[in-house]
Amino acid sequence: MPIDSPLETDKKTNPTLEHFKDTLWFHENLSEHTLASYLSDLYKLEASLKKRFKHIETATTKDLQGFIDREGRAGISPRSLARYHSCFKHFYTYLIVEKYRDDNPAEKLILPKFSASLPVSLSEEKVEALLDAPDTSTVIGLRDKAMLEMLYSCGFRVTELVRLTFSEINLRAGYVRVVGKGDKERLIPIGEVAIDWLKQYVERSRPALLKDGRSEAVFVSNRGTFMTRQTFWHIIKKYVRQLGINEEVSPHTLRHAFATHLVNHGADLRVVQLLLGHSNLSTTQIYTHVATERLKKLHQENHPRG
Repeated sequence: MPIDSPLETDKKTNPTLEHFKDTLWFHENLSEHTLASYLSDLYKLEASLKKRFKHIETATTKDLQGFIDREGRAGISPRSLARYHSCFKHFYTYLIVEKYRDDNPAEKLILPKFSASLPVSLSEEKVEALLDAPDTSTVIGLRDKAMLEMLYSCGFRVTELVRLTFSEINLRAGYVRVVGKGDKERLIPIGEVAIDWLKQYVERSRPALLKDGRSEAVFVSNRGTFMTRQTFWHIIKKYVRQLGINEEVSPHTLRHAFATHLVNHGADLRVVQLLLGHSNLSTTQIYTHVATERLKKLHQENHPRG
């Protein structure tokens, strides 16, 4: 596919950027969320460069560094700046492959250093309260209860939960087969409590939501279709507000709680790595730091010389 001339990038959409996204999806197996973020980052860069009468396809390292520096001064987090860097490196590599240019201006960018922040996790008491929040006497409440129990029992990514199908679940064996990031498959045991609530949902709630229709989705929306990530995010927010929990809670918070509570109770870190689907153990090791921070806090609160 030919690269469009920089003079043609004043349109609402840039064909070069759109084709880059499609190429990235095909070759890199990135999530829809990451692809959307990358595309948004590139359009933001393009708009910034246009104000300076420059074009994204011919940008220099100095142009990109100026954008990064301005974003940093505007308060953009170091993590987001790191995502910009990754995105830009991918994009200019793509332009090299397409023979539009022979250098990658993103290779020499200088980013601010930052330390990895500890993931937000809820205490076991607050997780219990959140799991008990839905009114299970209602069709919607029973569905929400089953989803929350499954999320905490299995440590799913939110996309894995909302895209779950019955072909991936073996209730008799008590396992679920998940295809996660990079099309990597993993088997996760399901706790007995989660299995019980899942069975109740399937028997009592799901048929009412389907309204005589059919769907491969385990957890269906009010329209009887696959639920979106955003919808489930709003569901959790509703129960968090209802309980008056002050922490910033998202579906990913329960994944963090799943891992943190396993580590707190002595689970082997490599087992947690397998359950979460992390490629590198170093990614999982953050939860040992969470556990250590909790122990330090308990010591300070309860030791006479804390």
